[in-house]
Amino acid sequence: MHHYSGGMISDFHTLSEKISLLAELTHALRSENADLRLKSAALAAENAELERRMQEAHERVTALLEKIPTPEQDEEAA
Repeated sequence: MHHYSGGMISDFHTLSEKISLLAELTHALRSENADLRLKSAALAAENAELERRMQEAHERVTALLEKIPTPEQDEEAA
């Protein structure tokens, strides 16, 4: 028959509480990590779309600039 001292039982109880807290924190961090991964993926997709739109805008501006006559072209036409 084992007799445990009150201090040892208290230590086990404290350890049990700490393990429970650690498990809760681990669960919360995993959940937060999953949310952050989803947000990161959404932001990466949004960033790719914005880069595509900027490239299209750049191409349109470049095309418009090529249509504007330069001063040399104006002199040749005169």
